[in-house]
Amino acid sequence: MVKATENQIVLTALNSRFMHTAFGLRYLYANLGELQSSACIEEFTIQQRPIDIAEKLLRYQPKIIGFGVYIWNVAEVTKTVELLKQVSPQTIIILGGPEVSFLPDKPAVADIADYVVMGAAEKSFRELCQLILSGNKPLDRVIQSDELPLDQIRLPYQYYTDEDIKNRLIYVEASRGCPFKCEFCLSSLDKTSKPFELSVFLDEMEKLHQRGARNFKFIDRTFNLKVSSSIAILEFFLERMSDDLYLHFEVVPDNLPNKLKAVIQKFPYHTLQFEIGVQTFDENIQALISRKQNNAKTCENLRWLRESTQAYIHADLIFGLPSDTLENFAKSFDQLESLKPHEIQLGILKRLRGVPLNRHNEKYQLRYNPEAPYNILCTRDIDFETMQRVNRFARYWDMVANSGRFKNTLPLVLSDSPFEGFMGLSDALYRGAGSTWKISLQRLFVMIFESLKARDDIDESVLFEAMEGDYSRTGEKASFELLINKKAKVTRIGVANKRQQKQLQ
Repeated sequence: MVKATENQIVLTALNSRFMHTAFGLRYLYANLGELQSSACIEEFTIQQRPIDIAEKLLRYQPKIIGFGVYIWNVAEVTKTVELLKQVSPQTIIILGGPEVSFLPDKPAVADIADYVVMGAAEKSFRELCQLILSGNKPLDRVIQSDELPLDQIRLPYQYYTDEDIKNRLIYVEASRGCPFKCEFCLSSLDKTSKPFELSVFLDEMEKLHQRGARNFKFIDRTFNLKVSSSIAILEFFLERMSDDLYLHFEVVPDNLPNKLKAVIQKFPYHTLQFEIGVQTFDENIQALISRKQNNAKTCENLRWLRESTQAYIHADLIFGLPSDTLENFAKSFDQLESLKPHEIQLGILKRLRGVPLNRHNEKYQLRYNPEAPYNILCTRDIDFETMQRVNRFARYWDMVANSGRFKNTLPLVLSDSPFEGFMGLSDALYRGAGSTWKISLQRLFVMIFESLKARDDIDESVLFEAMEGDYSRTGEKASFELLINKKAKVTRIGVANKRQQKQLQ
């Protein structure tokens, strides 16, 4: 049996994919003080079996295992903790993260674990471990963290390994918190946004860059809130520009002053990715959920970014917000699509624990899936069938539009009314496939062709030329014409067989 080095404390997380890293665990590790020498970080993915995860964790013979619990891993964490408590009940399990930070609204795993640490835990986790290891276990299972001033927190960047830097996203943050109060977001609970000391932060970025880091994902909720800091950070990376540098920022869509624009324009093609949360253009819904957004300025800035810079624009919309309807959401979608972001992420509203939006649940009859990720199932104004249609729309939109594979075909689909046009395609694809998953690329091309050639507003020869051009970029060996003719032949044989069977009956 392979035996891991013994550690009294194991910090662990189940990431959604291998390329992601558990940023929070590195903060905890960085701030463990004298306990750090007897602690380690062990990361997994949600695709791994809980029983295998439990085995690997127990090889350390730990006294304490700390889990980060999030909406994307709570189900898998729960199964893993259940196994650990069966096999090694003496091992102390400590949970932290947003899924367990808003008691009494809690997942089942909070009752299985020994302790739950709520809030930012750089100090409280260390203190709890010290008490447990000294034999003075606290009686209270729930520990509410005290928020530390940022200058008292040791930064975690040195604990990204060389393997992380080579193969995974490197998460960084120049600030914490958010001054806005959008009720669907956990950041609405923050009092304000607080920056790390800029020179210290940039020193850490320099160290990462010297180690070979080129893929930086900023998790700041409002990167462009303080424009002078945004400019300083962007200029730092401009001075270190290379072909493999990639920077991801989440920006406030209606706050792009000219000084910031001037710096953004200096970046080469797709070095910058901006994630821009539009969510809705409906002013009544914005007021209902306490979202402040200048829609005219948002549109102006999105148009400018698309037309005057080489940044990659990822824009978000949310379906299922209180009082929204399918028809009303379609207006927001059409307006955003007209601004031509490279990618539109159509998100389905999810119930996050602790967010103020939950105050609307009764009045607007917001009904959520009881299982993670707690996606909304229906509302007062959107029935379950419609919600399912939009879920499929979102999935097919990722496959067709966001994939970038159908650049010639997509304009034919969207034509006069983007939402209506794509909903028609989405419904047709689902009728043909019966699923939104496990659809091969060749089959997807055939289904799209068959669906669109039946539309009165699309000329079949124009459609064929557009799809043939898109198909030629996929690298598939079979020609598009052969693929379509093969499908037509199979269909004719199927029809003939059905006729023959009918005659024999």
